[in-house]
Amino acid sequence: MSKTTFSVVFFIFSFLTFGQNESNSKIETKKVENLTSLAKVWGFLKYYHPNVAKGNFNWDEQLIQMIPKVEQAQNKEELSKIYINWIAGLGEVKECKSCKNTSKRESFDENFDLSWTQNPDAFTTELSQKLKFIEENRFQGKNKYITTSSDENVLVTNEPSYTDFKYPDRAHRIASFFRYWNIVEYFFPYKYVTDQKWDSVLTEMIPKFENAGNEVEYHLAMLETVVKLGDSHANFFTEELYDYFGRKYIPGFINVIENKAVITGFYNDSLAKLNDLRIGDVIEEVNDRPMQQILEEKAKFSHGSNKRTKNINYDFTIFNGSTDSVKLKITRNGIAFTKMMGRYKEIVYHRAKAKSEKYSIDENNIGYINMDALNRLDVDEMMEKMKSTNGIIIDVRNYPNFFGFDIVRRIISSERPFARLIYPDLTYPGKFFWEKPVVFTPNKSKYYSGKVVVLVNEETQSRAEFFAMALQSGDNVTTIGSQTAAADGDITKAEFFGFKAFMSGLGVFYPDGRETQRVGVKVDVEVFPTIKGIQEGKDEVLEAAKEYLKNI
Repeated sequence: MSKTTFSVVFFIFSFLTFGQNESNSKIETKKVENLTSLAKVWGFLKYYHPNVAKGNFNWDEQLIQMIPKVEQAQNKEELSKIYINWIAGLGEVKECKSCKNTSKRESFDENFDLSWTQNPDAFTTELSQKLKFIEENRFQGKNKYITTSSDENVLVTNEPSYTDFKYPDRAHRIASFFRYWNIVEYFFPYKYVTDQKWDSVLTEMIPKFENAGNEVEYHLAMLETVVKLGDSHANFFTEELYDYFGRKYIPGFINVIENKAVITGFYNDSLAKLNDLRIGDVIEEVNDRPMQQILEEKAKFSHGSNKRTKNINYDFTIFNGSTDSVKLKITRNGIAFTKMMGRYKEIVYHRAKAKSEKYSIDENNIGYINMDALNRLDVDEMMEKMKSTNGIIIDVRNYPNFFGFDIVRRIISSERPFARLIYPDLTYPGKFFWEKPVVFTPNKSKYYSGKVVVLVNEETQSRAEFFAMALQSGDNVTTIGSQTAAADGDITKAEFFGFKAFMSGLGVFYPDGRETQRVGVKVDVEVFPTIKGIQEGKDEVLEAAKEYLKNI
């Protein structure tokens, strides 16, 4: 074959291959688009269609049966016809007179968006009209699949339980993802502040669930989806993930300080000493890989409402493994060295409490309260001892044993709101409504008139944040520290098939409507730990609080 002939043949082959690949790509794109619409229509009917919401159908099975039909649709006319026939088989939707009544409650609609039902590029006019009719005559009774607790937090109910679903078939993997996606779509109060639009999560993750080649890839897809909520409450782990990331841990844990991964505490003091691991050690490399590169790679598996919270949740994916040791490059006192660090399966994987004392008064007559150790029964005696102090520091860089509202009532001189909450509106899924501001009544007979400092950081989460907000309503309160975990409010369950995850269930805001999710509670004076301070064993935030009280 001459060079000219070979070139022509090669060109034709390349052109045909390119054309075939381009064609396959278009088919895959169309399939994902169709499945995306199915996820939305299925979820919408689940919570809106009266006969579906009552539980008259095996709704998961209906979804499984619809997947191959929807995938084969070539255009919006074929796709819409499939949905129209499906809806016709669900029975009559009667006019709902109560649906037209305007609620007297103040609505929160930031998460609400059913505009996709009226998209002319995706659906025919006939289908859009049917979907709109269902919205306007939506189910108003007790939904089989969703309800609320006594405090109006969302409860997922009556979902079929699946066993032996560590690695289900393709259709069930996709359907499992659709279930979780729709729970978030309609009932996650902070969907509107996620970094990634929730619609695009659907498009991105469908291929990952579809193409997951084994148990681990499937479980990683679930974990990655949950992490995309950007919610410190939203985490997900399975036995398969524990095996994948490894069940053996080094004796210490890190935080990211001054953009460096720094050992800030130990899981086990004796094992840390045995391995010569020290507080303040800067970890530069793990198994010859730069730490910054690892942090970027593992970010999609590390949950947190903001970067500061994600920074303390990396441990599980960085240092653990299945071998008995890991190679670390460490910088200590300006000197870099490499060593093998022991890993241990028997380590209890939790961060030890930094302080055990409940409360104290120092030589400058400044009171200190550790909410991690204090109990409700300690409050009266403690506040009596502190009534003549020059100020009180309340440490909420932890998870309090109780809400501490008895303390709050002693530092306010008049009734005042400190928070507003939003609750899911089950009569109109996707909408929420504002509750009246939460107000405290003062305990005037035991009023403390001195200065109060509240300490917060990335470990101030959920109950701790709500309590910090309450303390901030006090007469003479200053908050010192750094951004909190930014996951306020109760948690609720969000399910895949056979697996449970969690998310924040109630929306918590300041009385003026300012957000706490993703942002954290208000901080008046920012103080951050330094590597030098950690190495010297200092609590720089506490020291700053004491200095502040001495100088006012």
